Amino acid sequence: MELLGSTLTATYARPKTSHFLPAISTMASSYRGTQLPLSLNPISNQWRSNSYLRASSAIPSIQQGRDGNLDLLRSKTMYYPSNRTILSTRYTPDDWYKSNQSNYRESESSRNSAERLRKDTVRLMQDREQITRRTQEYTSKNIGERLNDIVFWRSELNHEIDNMVTEIAALAEVKRRLERALTETEGPLQVSQECLYHREKRMSIDLVHDGVEKNLIREVEVIKSCQERMRRHLDRAIAQLASNRAAQHELERDLSDKVTAQRIDDRCHHLRNTSDGISYYRGVDRLDPSLSLPESWSKFTDDNILQSQSERAASHKLRDEIEVLLNTTSTEMWTQFNSANVAFTNRISETADTKNSLQTHLAKTLQEIFQTEMLIDSLKKALRDKENPLKVAQTRLEERTRRPNVELCRDNPHYRLVGEVREIEDTIQKLQDRLMEAEATLHTLVKTKVTLEHDLSVKANSLFLDQEKCMSMRKSFPSTPRLVGYT
Repeated sequence: MELLGSTLTATYARPKTSHFLPAISTMASSYRGTQLPLSLNPISNQWRSNSYLRASSAIPSIQQGRDGNLDLLRSKTMYYPSNRTILSTRYTPDDWYKSNQSNYRESESSRNSAERLRKDTVRLMQDREQITRRTQEYTSKNIGERLNDIVFWRSELNHEIDNMVTEIAALAEVKRRLERALTETEGPLQVSQECLYHREKRMSIDLVHDGVEKNLIREVEVIKSCQERMRRHLDRAIAQLASNRAAQHELERDLSDKVTAQRIDDRCHHLRNTSDGISYYRGVDRLDPSLSLPESWSKFTDDNILQSQSERAASHKLRDEIEVLLNTTSTEMWTQFNSANVAFTNRISETADTKNSLQTHLAKTLQEIFQTEMLIDSLKKALRDKENPLKVAQTRLEERTRRPNVELCRDNPHYRLVGEVREIEDTIQKLQDRLMEAEATLHTLVKTKVTLEHDLSVKANSLFLDQEKCMSMRKSFPSTPRLVGYT
């Protein structure tokens, strides 16, 4: 093996010092330094023979060497060839070979240790580099998964916020309709009360507690009862709007936190070893400023969404109740109004009562015919609108049957598509049944309309003077759209 450079012995790989022989340096510097005489070296004296020790006793002491001339001391201590026979007993050839072999072994041992250290260090650096890279990749993967979770919950929050905004707008619109309908009831109430006041002017036998007066009193009670129910539902709508807005605020705050967290985690996910802005933050790994765990984190958003869904469900239920209330109160007021009108017309004249009743029913029938025709058009349009979704769902199912091998999996999308097809088909069937019922109802309404028009033509001359008093004033009774708050 070719050796390049010089080998440096590490502190923990320092070769052991041989005690077999004293270290003999072959470098020139070892001869230039000031050294003690051989006789003063206790280690070297262990290797000298007695004859040599006796011969060396003539060497002056250190104190004398310091006091005398150094050149004279060197001349006196210099060994001449005549002393060769005495100096030859310092080391043996065997000692010389053993010293060399010991140096060889120590050199080889130090080199082997250095080589092992170098290889172990290179392997350690490679292993640690791989571990660091794998750990960083795994951490990036975890951050990416976290980003996916944040994106999922963010989309859920956006969807829920959109639904809540839509629900708030719908509830606000129903609330406005309810307020308008409540305002519209003031006119009929005033008309009914004025009719009672006018009937108090009857004289003699006409001052009778007849069916007209009973119906007028009942009409006042019905209108006041409808107003009371409307006020209660209006208060509930105001409170529900406040709850909806509070739930929306929580969702928006959670969404804002999610957006911030996504921006931070996205930046962390894109950080690399060569990115700008990376630095040391000593002790940050020992800090734990977290306020939640993954379970509590997802549960927090899930609870917000569930709370919002609960509020939306309550709001939707309230809207349905208000719709039912508006229709019910409108029907009740209109029914009582018609009853009072019938009682009026019966009291005035049987013919006039019959004609007025027929006109009222004809108006309702025409309105119902119009609404039924609109309903039929809406049902037909709804059936047409269901064709493309059914085609899309069936096409998706058909396309997914071409997935190869194990990819032909009965997964959640498959179940969802099958359910969607069946749901759309069930919807189409129900719409078709309802369309048949609507067409049959329209046929019946047309027959009823023809019958009413014939009866009206028979009773065209059945009007009396009393109709110009109270009945003329009662013509200002609000229509059904106005009573339900549309206008």
